[in-house]
Amino acid sequence: MSDSGVVFLMYHELESPGRPLCQGDPGYLRYVVRASDFRAQMQLLNRRGWRGVSVGSAVANFAQKTVAITFDDGCESDLLFAAPTLKEAGSGATFYITWDYLGKPGHLNQNQLRELSGLGFEIGCHSMTHAYLTELNDHDLRQEIAEPKTQLEQMLGQAVEHFSCPGGRYDQRVSNAAREAGYHTLTTSRVQKNSRNTNRFALGRISVMRSTSLEQFEEASTGRRLWPMQFQAQLRSAGQKFLGNSLYDRMRAIVLRDRRPS
Repeated sequence: MSDSGVVFLMYHELESPGRPLCQGDPGYLRYVVRASDFRAQMQLLNRRGWRGVSVGSAVANFAQKTVAITFDDGCESDLLFAAPTLKEAGSGATFYITWDYLGKPGHLNQNQLRELSGLGFEIGCHSMTHAYLTELNDHDLRQEIAEPKTQLEQMLGQAVEHFSCPGGRYDQRVSNAAREAGYHTLTTSRVQKNSRNTNRFALGRISVMRSTSLEQFEEASTGRRLWPMQFQAQLRSAGQKFLGNSLYDRMRAIVLRDRRPS
């Protein structure tokens, strides 16, 4: 990595042959990475002399040749596939948990989450119900951000200090609510590297997609050639603002329906 910052990578569910996914719609599948591809990506980091770390470790020193590894939602594949691969690679990671997803089909249950935490991985929060936070009133916003932090901390017996925004949707009100709830960081879907100068409550992440090749993964991890992804993200953001979250999601589902990834 360069001195100019550290990349935070964002994953969701990992797929293994014969195992059903949490969801099957094309919009979701775009974010599902094969477990074999994830393993190849972590091996590539090792070969290049890079180290995968948690969000807490990343923001503590922004060390060179580190990449923050993060997972959203709390899928069962976090424990079954991601954790063993990360342990094999000697990497850390942060797993952001959506509280209401615990125990649902394809997701971690509370015992599995305790096991994941017991392996030494950092546990963060991904809201109570996965609502788009920018659409909520002040009361519901606090419930989505503060309440699951309390629940997770009581269950795990340790502090939960990092929050990620569902769908990457955030604004200053969301950042303020996370700060007031006692989190130390908030991560978004902004395509950027993070440094000591980055607002800790507006950290960017780069999504690793099902279609991401090893070459693209290496470029993303080092922060090279981010401008195509930044341009695409700006187009998505403009579409979301113009159409609104609900209509944007419906339109995206229509567009992707006939473009189901392999």
